[in-house]
Amino acid sequence: MKKSIYILTLISLLVFSCSKENTTGGGTPTAKVPGKAALISPDNNKTCEEVNSTGQVSFSWNSSTDTDKYDLEFKNLNTQTITNYNNITTTSKLVTLSKGIPYSWTITSKNSGSKTTVSDTWQFYLAGVGVVNYAPFPATAISPSPGATTSPTDGKVNIQWNGTDADQDTLTFTIEMDLIDGKQETKIVENTSDSSFEVTVELNKIYYWRVITSDGENTSTSMVFSFRTPS
Repeated sequence: MKKSIYILTLISLLVFSCSKENTTGGGTPTAKVPGKAALISPDNNKTCEEVNSTGQVSFSWNSSTDTDKYDLEFKNLNTQTITNYNNITTTSKLVTLSKGIPYSWTITSKNSGSKTTVSDTWQFYLAGVGVVNYAPFPATAISPSPGATTSPTDGKVNIQWNGTDADQDTLTFTIEMDLIDGKQETKIVENTSDSSFEVTVELNKIYYWRVITSDGENTSTSMVFSFRTPS
């Protein structure tokens, strides 16, 4: 009898031990962090001319590990309007877009857990009828990070940006900056081929700036960025 009781106790301990594997304190299985999706098309910094007979663009990406669903987010870079398609169970999505417009897009990988993983951000132009030269993509801020507090060095802050063009044209940049909204057309540098500039600043101020990019034929204007200087 003692031997039987010992065997039953041992089996119970083994079953309890196995039931505790891969669970949280509440007994719920722990979901792994989903992997990062690799984007395929539309290609980055390119002119996209591939639309189907109904004018739709095919977004596609590689599947990521430990992922059940994907969220597609794309942005109209002219208007900064964001559109989302959520809980996609495949690795592609057909979307109707306006031609002659620059867009950016990302994929967010999800599973049953609370953590998500966002892909790289790609941008493209959707080709317009009869368009020979596309305007540059709106520039993006590199430094200072938008909204950051930045300490000047010798009374100056170095601002940096990134500009790209689907046609691979040579680009020049005009920077506007002010203390109001970044739209006062106060130019601090014009038609530079550099992608950085040192600007004299005062302490305890919020500076607003934007980049006008030109390829010699067309221009694009970035969104307004800002940074704060400490008191």
